[in-house]
Amino acid sequence: MPSVDVVSKVDFQSLDNAINNAKREISTRFDFKNVKCEITLDRKEKRIRIVVGDEGNVRSVKELLIEKCVRLKVDPRCLDFKKIEDVEQSLRSSARIDVEIKDGIPKETCQKIVKFIKNLKFKVQPTIQDEQVRLTGKKIDDLQEIMRLLREEDYGIPLQFVNMKS
Repeated sequence: MPSVDVVSKVDFQSLDNAINNAKREISTRFDFKNVKCEITLDRKEKRIRIVVGDEGNVRSVKELLIEKCVRLKVDPRCLDFKKIEDVEQSLRSSARIDVEIKDGIPKETCQKIVKFIKNLKFKVQPTIQDEQVRLTGKKIDDLQEIMRLLREEDYGIPLQFVNMKS
């Protein structure tokens, strides 16, 4: 019986490359001259921390990071930017923003996807497995149609379709 998995995975190597490209561009930009800028990726906690001169610079780094992610085919919807905070470091004040990396489909979103699929009245069986949704059905055409319809919906996270078996 044909099946496909609906997942939301982040390619951490591409994300790391995007961060390194952003750092390299920041080091050459005139508006960041004499401004301390620090971008760190914590893969275990799935978090990016940006510490830079002031709020305006944080916004510039944020836009630059999104641009680099798009260029390396990392969907920027996987980045959840938190509130900008002021940080005192030695004699200077800096601004900091934490970015959470959304990897995997949250339970509530899985339930929305399953409900959406069941309302379509196709002969497929969606099941929630951890942080993904598995679709099984008799016709591969039904699975492909559901994949097309899911791409059109916006769940706030990037969706990928893997392990297509016929």
